[in-house]
Amino acid sequence: MTGAAPVLVIGYGNPARGDDAVGPLLAERLEQWMMESDIDGIEVLTDFQLNIEHVLDLAGRHRVLLIDAAAHGEPPFHCEVLKPESDDSHTTHAVSPRGLLATYVRITAQTPPPVELLSVPGRSFELGEPMSDATRHDTEAAWYFLRGWCERALAEASTHA
Repeated sequence: MTGAAPVLVIGYGNPARGDDAVGPLLAERLEQWMMESDIDGIEVLTDFQLNIEHVLDLAGRHRVLLIDAAAHGEPPFHCEVLKPESDDSHTTHAVSPRGLLATYVRITAQTPPPVELLSVPGRSFELGEPMSDATRHDTEAAWYFLRGWCERALAEASTHA
């Protein structure tokens, strides 16, 4: 993928399932902030889940951030660096974050770009439910982290360009 933005953010989850809306909500907010601040160099994608096709989106990136709701975890959020780890998810429709990286290595025979997972603990994932107040609060804290992460990633990418 030539000409790819150096930074990729993928927010995933189902907006119709309560707290599972965290990833898409933060991705949409990031796009709005980028437009208002005239920021480029970041590509933002949203999806219901990570799919095998997202392997192609990783190519040519300097840094990648995945955003999702977590079924467990300490509030308000957690961000971790991911390493490739083979699992059975590459044979299913949805792929785990570590499985995605392992598939990238298997397909390209290259080391993937640095990938981190920003997760916000969810409390309610029922179909048709709104986001819980607690997760909404934690998502706000994650928003400020996300902005800072993007600013640092862009600064890093520009020094390596």
